[in-house]
Amino acid sequence: MKDLNRVFLIVLDSFGIGEMTDAVEFGDVGSNTLASIAKSAKFHTPMLQKLGLFNIDGVTVGEKESCPLGSFGRMKEASRGKDTTIGHWEIAGMISHEPLPTYPNGFPQEVMEEFENQTGRKTLCNLPYSGTEVIAKYGKEHVDTGALIVYTSADSVFQIAAHEDIVPIDELYRYCEIARKILQGKHGVGRVIARPFTGVEGDYKRTSNRHDFSLIPPKDTMLDQLVANGLSTYGVGKIYDIFAGKGIQHTQRIKNNTEGMERTLELQKEDFRGLCFVNLVDFDMTYGHRRDIDGYAQAATEFDVQLETFMNNMRDDDVLMITADHGCDPGYTGTDHTREHTPFLIYGKQIKENYSMGTRESFADIAATVLDLLGVENNTDGKSVASQVLN
Repeated sequence: MKDLNRVFLIVLDSFGIGEMTDAVEFGDVGSNTLASIAKSAKFHTPMLQKLGLFNIDGVTVGEKESCPLGSFGRMKEASRGKDTTIGHWEIAGMISHEPLPTYPNGFPQEVMEEFENQTGRKTLCNLPYSGTEVIAKYGKEHVDTGALIVYTSADSVFQIAAHEDIVPIDELYRYCEIARKILQGKHGVGRVIARPFTGVEGDYKRTSNRHDFSLIPPKDTMLDQLVANGLSTYGVGKIYDIFAGKGIQHTQRIKNNTEGMERTLELQKEDFRGLCFVNLVDFDMTYGHRRDIDGYAQAATEFDVQLETFMNNMRDDDVLMITADHGCDPGYTGTDHTREHTPFLIYGKQIKENYSMGTRESFADIAATVLDLLGVENNTDGKSVASQVLN
């Protein structure tokens, strides 16, 4: 393997590029996040275009580049899911053949009673809900009574919303830790999520103090393999949370996409050998779930500007990878994630230009490729494309 020292892997959270063949099983036929945002006047991504985004198999929007600067491909998700946890675990090399539990009718009585007993607080809602709608409906009752708003979604999540003036942030996090300990085994949801909000009735707003409490991955991922071989691992955004800290040596919390790229640009100046793993969550949390097409498109445009700066600053021994963990089509019905293919863009001085990787069978191929490029034996569920994409 050539002398490569650093891989920067950026996950554009929910940046899907079109329905998978099994989308019917997930209720997502016709979903296409990229196609939805490409229709917006606010969508302008010349750097992603140059990297070959619109040259990927199955992408029918945007202008194809005559000679993309890097290698490009379409990824299938082999795991049975369409959520953040399973998506990132697969990107890191672990296919989940069994879906994590979901609760379309709310959590069972024994779970809620145990949670109330251990927290000393009553609960409200216990149904699948949009995060903004649930605080609009139950916010006043929560403020008046102190009862915690517990809700879920189509994903494997147990979410706790509380007003920051009623339940201080540290206390809300402690309640999440209690829930995390309760929700194991058959009720082992992918994430327990703190959803703090502020404001007054009629104008409640979620804050950036969200925090995810994930299941620990049940087996080693590429992160553990890198650390075991003496390489460095950096997480930017909610990467640390998604992996419950497993295999992450350094972490940078962020408030939004822009800050996430700013932190990544700062890390680009540091000397290390290993992986910088970045999650930019605004695409999903702020725009996808809220079905805000123009907002999503604008976020892609803003990322593209920072992407150009990042690419200009890359060293000869760097590799950039851009992908996604699932879809969340802002033009689709409902408010949930969508079962879609994701992009895989690879760029660097040692990476082939204008090379199509076609359609890959698993996100896990990304992990295998990262390990291969950094000279670490691949013990993941994926197959490396390093030999295909290197000059």
